[in-house]
Amino acid sequence: MINTTTRPAWTRRRILVWAAALGLLALVLWGVWRGGAGGPGGSGASRFQMGGLTTPVSVAPVEPGRIDRTLRALGTVTPLATVTIRARVDGPLQSVAFTDGQSVRAGDVLAVIDPEPFRVQLDRALGQQMQHAAQLDQARRDLARYEQLFKQDSVARQQLDAARAQVRELQGQAKADQAAVDDARLQLGYTEIRAPIDGRLGLRKVDVGNMIRVSDTDGLVVLTQSRPIDVVFSIPQTRLQALLEARRSTPDLQVRLFSDVAGATLATGTLVAVDNQIDVATGTVRLKARFDNTDETLFPNQFVQVHLRLGVQDGLTLPLRAVQRGSQGEYVYRVDAEHKARVVPVVTGVDDGERVVIESGLQAGERVVVEGTDRLRDGSAVEIIAPGAEDAAQGPGS
Repeated sequence: MINTTTRPAWTRRRILVWAAALGLLALVLWGVWRGGAGGPGGSGASRFQMGGLTTPVSVAPVEPGRIDRTLRALGTVTPLATVTIRARVDGPLQSVAFTDGQSVRAGDVLAVIDPEPFRVQLDRALGQQMQHAAQLDQARRDLARYEQLFKQDSVARQQLDAARAQVRELQGQAKADQAAVDDARLQLGYTEIRAPIDGRLGLRKVDVGNMIRVSDTDGLVVLTQSRPIDVVFSIPQTRLQALLEARRSTPDLQVRLFSDVAGATLATGTLVAVDNQIDVATGTVRLKARFDNTDETLFPNQFVQVHLRLGVQDGLTLPLRAVQRGSQGEYVYRVDAEHKARVVPVVTGVDDGERVVIESGLQAGERVVVEGTDRLRDGSAVEIIAPGAEDAAQGPGS
């Protein structure tokens, strides 16, 4: 037989457990709400105000100003000339007259190939030239005698014509002999490998004693001209018109190089060339700037930050960090009179790294969000605070 007298006791116990759980949950929610609100007048990460969630932000006004018109890009250091030093004749490498990384002048001897086989060829060519020269002298004397005898009607005209032909043949042979001598002398000169330009040498690729050939693709060493030196970089085609206008008024536009975004200036030079077409794959235009590089701070193939100064521009400006970028383009969060953030598409111009020119989308006096944009959506309620106030409120012990 089932005992039913214990059911009311179990029911009362379950009711008490549920009541305690609900009370504890209410206490936790009240504590969370108090902590998020930060107390009366507090400045927490978010506040409940008039039944809605507000986000603390810092704002800045849109105001007229003047900034440097500077285009920024990533550039590559490119030497004025790069030459792979190769042999022009085959032979064993007899000596090397440079050290790795050495600076050389045009005409300096870099290496010597064994010259003895080429001296032998030159001597052979000189010997043949002397032999044929003697034959030519004899043929000229014979021709003079035949001409005298022909005047005296002592020889036939056929003999005179043969003597003249012999002289012309030997004259042609003399020219061929001179060409052979010049070629042998040229080949002998090629045994001295000389620097074709001023520059800095790389690492030697062939050691003394090895055979060096004209067909070697790697060559002996690579020589680069680094004083002066160029930097090649690209800008968007949307900035091309501004660049061309600035260059018409100032042909030698100033270009500065930096190792990184916040680094010190590496070098200052001038813009020397603009490419004659736009790259259809990237929508950019290639530019070239030149730098003296007397201290050789810049190395070939080095990546640098390029700042191309176009001059100054007046217009509506705001802090660069206020501009956001999305799939639809650039936009800012404008704070309206109801303290709500509104997404406003904008068209930006040039910037100086701190402030940017706004070409359309905003008017002077409007306020835009510069800090706290990551927590905003279109129509979000905001509370304007001083920059850094939120961090101070959430310091140690908060």
